[in-house]
Amino acid sequence: MIKFGLFGKVIAHAGQRDALVKVLLEAATLMETVEGCELYIVNISDSEPEAVWVTEIWRDESDHKDSLMIEETKAIIQRGRPLIAGFGEQTKLCPVGGKGFFEG
Repeated sequence: MIKFGLFGKVIAHAGQRDALVKVLLEAATLMETVEGCELYIVNISDSEPEAVWVTEIWRDESDHKDSLMIEETKAIIQRGRPLIAGFGEQTKLCPVGGKGFFEG
């Protein structure tokens, strides 16, 4: 089975990165219970003080889409939206293996 991955950059308003990270970490906690979510990592950048990168691996793309319909996910998105100045690159990926990668 081919998995679905995303690597995306979220840009916080000036001075709001830590608040945005907190909201995204709430999303990460929620994703622990969402079927199909295999990895959800929040990353910050040393060179871009307002950038937050999110790394995701899903069982498949439909599981990712379904996760966006969950009421708790919608609430987290609403809380995070005012902190976001914009979005940078987003890359869809097909994870195939490596350390921490689980087939199934």
